[in-house]
Amino acid sequence: MMQNEVTENHQRYQERLAVYRQHGYYMDKERSYIIEKSHPISGNILEVGTGKGYFTMALARAGFHFFSFDISADEQQYALLNLKYHGLEQHVSFGVANVESLPCEDGYFDVIFAINMVHHLPSVRKACDELLRVLSPTGKMILGDFNANGFALVNKNHALENRRHELNTGTLTEAKGILAEYGMKVNVYHDTYQDVLVACRI
Repeated sequence: MMQNEVTENHQRYQERLAVYRQHGYYMDKERSYIIEKSHPISGNILEVGTGKGYFTMALARAGFHFFSFDISADEQQYALLNLKYHGLEQHVSFGVANVESLPCEDGYFDVIFAINMVHHLPSVRKACDELLRVLSPTGKMILGDFNANGFALVNKNHALENRRHELNTGTLTEAKGILAEYGMKVNVYHDTYQDVLVACRI
């Protein structure tokens, strides 16, 4: 991997963060808020929905070692380049997988993060069923997604780039109901642009 590729990717990453900051959205602060509401964090950790690695970077910078799955290897490449820029690539083991069919043993993970992924899901129930399958008997699941303010900001920024932010039908409200059906204790936290759901096995 060429060093200039790592540097150029980091520059694009910083430019995107700067655009969001112009509208009052401080992504690093938002990611730290999610991690704060998720403590304690220990054991085997899984991130589903790597994307371009914004939350991946936050977890790695916080010192955690974890697995990260995404359906797109191309998206994960952006995440890997950012980690390499900061010398954090050893913190993350990447894998390509659909959240409805993860290549993991039952009950393997103690903490599962799915940040800004739920609105992309065609079936929240199938995703929750699979995440609960791989969650340990004493584990917790953290789902975070944009609220109305967040979606408005994301749509605005995508429009500036002549792109559309693709949505599916999944919502945190639906996920909360499903996890409650499974008997999990669910707490919901609200920030300016992000809602965070922390679900623990009882």
